[in-house]
Amino acid sequence: MFDELSQRFEDAVKSLKGQDRITESNVEGALKQVRRALLEADVSLEVVKGFIEEVRTQAVGAEVVRGVSPDQQFIQLVHQALVEVMGGENAPLAVADQAPTVILMAGLQGAGKTTATAKLGLHLKEQGKRALMVAADVYRPAAIDQLQTLGAQIGVEVFSLGADARPEEIAAAGIAKAKQEGFDTVLVDTAGRLQIDAAMMEEMVRIRQAAAPDEVLLVVDSMIGQEAAELTRAFHAQVGLTGAVLTKLDGDSRGGAALSIRKVSGAPIKFIGTGEKVEALQPFHPERMASRILGMGDVLTLVEKASKEVELADVAKMQQKLQEASFDFSDFLQQMRMIKRMGSLGGLMKLIPGMNKIDDGMLKQGEEQLGKIEAMIGSMTAAEREQPQLLAAQPSRRRRIAAGSGHSPADVDKVLADFQKMRGFMQQMTRGGMPGMPGMPGIPGMGGGLPGMGGAGMPGMPGLPAAAGRGGGSRKASRPPKKRKGFGQL
Repeated sequence: MFDELSQRFEDAVKSLKGQDRITESNVEGALKQVRRALLEADVSLEVVKGFIEEVRTQAVGAEVVRGVSPDQQFIQLVHQALVEVMGGENAPLAVADQAPTVILMAGLQGAGKTTATAKLGLHLKEQGKRALMVAADVYRPAAIDQLQTLGAQIGVEVFSLGADARPEEIAAAGIAKAKQEGFDTVLVDTAGRLQIDAAMMEEMVRIRQAAAPDEVLLVVDSMIGQEAAELTRAFHAQVGLTGAVLTKLDGDSRGGAALSIRKVSGAPIKFIGTGEKVEALQPFHPERMASRILGMGDVLTLVEKASKEVELADVAKMQQKLQEASFDFSDFLQQMRMIKRMGSLGGLMKLIPGMNKIDDGMLKQGEEQLGKIEAMIGSMTAAEREQPQLLAAQPSRRRRIAAGSGHSPADVDKVLADFQKMRGFMQQMTRGGMPGMPGMPGIPGMGGGLPGMGGAGMPGMPGLPAAAGRGGGSRKASRPPKKRKGFGQL
């Protein structure tokens, strides 16, 4: 989402390279680039003005830290300002003094409100909460059926009185059921509209009065740009919002909504939707988002994704296999599928500091290659997966696998050769004491290379271009002046 904005910020910093210090004259060119970047990203004009003035004040009066260049210091100031404009820190969900906590979901039609309700229901379930989703959207065809289908998929109960009942009556009845049956949280999915109108707001006010919610979350489509801030302000004035859920951040939106909502409306962004899957919901952390915008990556989110997919016992077992060079194709397939559950390869790479310059086409090629490798492994017998040496010794086996997977014998030979190299490399790395990412030590492709994607290039992903090399120049300017940690320091 923020690729274009990140590039603009990088261009802004270039004017400060080679300078001895930050002055009012040399910072003005950088600020013009930043202003242009924010406006092109659909950030609200009033937010842009305040942001630029804040950075100018801080930059001109800043004392240059010894050993830190002016361009690096400017990035740090911009980072701090971005964090501040997006709310400063994560805003957790409110918890009622007496259960259940009631969360009212509001928004315009097409923003993904019903899906966001289910995503939040799953998130609460993973936090150990017992949630009840209430289907109070009686206008949109199949809205109730959609929520019930999603509820069955994630194992979260859905309450409904059908499409003939009034939304406020459905909300009240759902809350009564939750109190009676001991639910921790109630999520009320309300109807959206094509535009903000008086009837919609009056109905929302009635539902709020009936539900007495602890949270009123506005689901905002990040694709609508500057309009998101005005939408949030209008809802807040009439209904009273406590937060927002920003959806479709994996799309082609330019990021303006994320930078505008908090400053314009005062309502913090509490969650962001990062994909279509029901698992694709993350708590919103302004500091992490600011780091992504400036090309610094987001290692904490990457580690959290990994931790959700990996058990500590599995980590220890995998570590031992790597040390003994007994890592086999079954293990590799398991790791590949784990990475798929964490999200797209491109999305994961952009969470790693310095990797946001990788060409999207090359990442897509890498994902296609992983699919080919998975097909080859699927054509192997159990013995061949567990004993790759059988394939090395018998060309007939490799020919059979090639035919079964729809690839050439040369492709299979390449995957086998790269796999053997990777095993040796990972054995050397683990014995050398490099722990890698918590929960992900020794994942092929995240430290030792992906079989079949040979060639030197991006660290840990041979076959993809080096992040700082092809397609975009050095990333030095995007590094924060301090506190950078490599995977081995986490």
